[in-house]
Amino acid sequence: MIQKFYWIIRSNLLHRRSRFSFPESLQLIRKENFYRTICSTVRLDSGESDNQSNVCDRSDAIKIRVHYITNKGDKIIVEGDVGDDLMHLAQKNNIEIEGACDASLACCTCHVYIDEKFYSRLKKPEEDEEDLLDLAPFLKSNSRLSCQIILDETLQDIEVTLPNATRNFYVDGKKPSQH
Repeated sequence: MIQKFYWIIRSNLLHRRSRFSFPESLQLIRKENFYRTICSTVRLDSGESDNQSNVCDRSDAIKIRVHYITNKGDKIIVEGDVGDDLMHLAQKNNIEIEGACDASLACCTCHVYIDEKFYSRLKKPEEDEEDLLDLAPFLKSNSRLSCQIILDETLQDIEVTLPNATRNFYVDGKKPSQH
């Protein structure tokens, strides 16, 4: 049912039957985030009791280990679900990635370095991401925006290194919090 709902929405957006412009629509509905968004809504609105099965139950979901290396050299290992993005996973585990635009592809504050053996397994960055990476300090050939990296089974034990600094990080002295 959820997959059918996704394709109906996607079809409407692609055929411009939406109040949003075409590129903005694609930002709003990304297949990787759709499942998580709909399942959150179903859980809130379903009215099911805890003992009823939920179509979005992810208790049997595959856990993906992610190794974050901070700019101080500390290694922090966390687990995420398939479909999680690296930025929100880091924030959820108190790893200091700012993410000022909350994954809307409007900044480069979630810039990270991906271990070379995993870099080739990632989807190629879109043009918008490449444009923002051009603004990131300490850019390397393995730089990516962590908000655009979606976990899947091929990324088990991925190593993600945080740069020494990012653009606008802690400008106002306030530590970022998860949105």
